[in-house]
Amino acid sequence: MSLFRKLIDRTLAFLTIASFSGVIIVVTIQIISRFAPFSFIWTEELTRYLFLYGISFGAPLALMRNEFINVDMLLNKMPDNFRRYYEVLIYLTIILLSLVMAREAYGFTLLGSNQRSATLPFQMSVVHASLLILSVFIAFYAVIKIIDLLKNKQDYSQNFGGDDY
Repeated sequence: MSLFRKLIDRTLAFLTIASFSGVIIVVTIQIISRFAPFSFIWTEELTRYLFLYGISFGAPLALMRNEFINVDMLLNKMPDNFRRYYEVLIYLTIILLSLVMAREAYGFTLLGSNQRSATLPFQMSVVHASLLILSVFIAFYAVIKIIDLLKNKQDYSQNFGGDDY
């Protein structure tokens, strides 16, 4: 694995953990403030934004690690060569959809530059950029998956079907 890819993997993993840790901390603050004489009105909004970023950082890693749900009952029955090209087709579709999403997310991010968060001191383009980040990294990892499939680095000897008990 290249140094650049390892850096991206670790950065996304760290940012995913940081985002979801932020969600836990902010929700805890929100719960505690219900019993205090003061309240924080920004907690609900920040929780939503941290959750968006947690998904944006974590979903590409899930794609790379094959952690998305799939119907592997059919995949396990396919011959390895056919399955390889079938998965290449799936990842090409993911890249196409990610590129369309990236284009739209870029416009959406620019749209947010004229809007401000209701309770937090930043522009909504910061929040909208999470979609752009998600789509770019999903496309990046889909390209890597295609390269691995074409180089025959994918091992189909593992049975992900759940009947290994």
